[in-house]
Amino acid sequence: MNYRHSFHAGNSADVVKHSLLIALIKALQQKPGALTLIDTHAGRGLYDLDGAEAQRTGESTEGVLRAFADPNPLLDDYRAAVQAVNIGPEPHFYPGSPRVLAQLLRPQDLLILNEKHPEEAHTLRKVMRDTSAAVHERDAYELWLAMLPTRTARGVVVVDPPYEQLDERARITATLAAAYRKWAHGVTVVWYPLKDRAAHGRWKEQLKKLRIPKMLEVEHWLYDGDQPDIYNGAGLFIVNPPYAFMQALPSLLEALRAMLAPEGHRGEITADWLSV
Repeated sequence: MNYRHSFHAGNSADVVKHSLLIALIKALQQKPGALTLIDTHAGRGLYDLDGAEAQRTGESTEGVLRAFADPNPLLDDYRAAVQAVNIGPEPHFYPGSPRVLAQLLRPQDLLILNEKHPEEAHTLRKVMRDTSAAVHERDAYELWLAMLPTRTARGVVVVDPPYEQLDERARITATLAAAYRKWAHGVTVVWYPLKDRAAHGRWKEQLKKLRIPKMLEVEHWLYDGDQPDIYNGAGLFIVNPPYAFMQALPSLLEALRAMLAPEGHRGEITADWLSV
């Protein structure tokens, strides 16, 4: 395992991903029916922002620390999720998606987590022992399909891989196609990094060929122009986003753009339907 999210915890991508994930789950919970939440690449669940790995990159200073310094009330739910794993006004720990999702659970909801790497899975089990989450240690794409359709009528699958493997996007595309055939009404969230617009455009063309009617693409570009060979931002593909989420999305995206824009850049964050 080469990728370690502890180097990147609380960065701008985490802020956008978790802000939107919270808004999405809360929108779905406006209806009382139970939800099954599945995280296919769960990681370790909790990260030390004061640790050597996080301090080496300092990425949280341009992410979660900016969010805590920003007074915009649209970010209150996100800040509350981070504050829940901290004591005092400043964040020293950062919740991964498993801890964020666990905070959102109602009594009728279920949480299923998966982490393939043994060391991370061991830590995840310890981090989640005070929750009702089920923790698996399986291939993420095998588990994704095996858990569908969900036990409850509604559910959300979160797919957040490290993109270490050259075939990662191809596996996502193939698994998403199979998952949609089994579970066409379900909500799926796929996170991805943005480094090269041309390469990303080619992947979108492959996804369009799946002909999934309601696939939203949210893209957050940090800089006003591409910065070669570095991280330029991140995005989410969201299949079947609920109406309440879509209604609240424009204001939330603008709050995130304004808060995260690097000095000297306006930044860009957009939401568009991915259609043929």
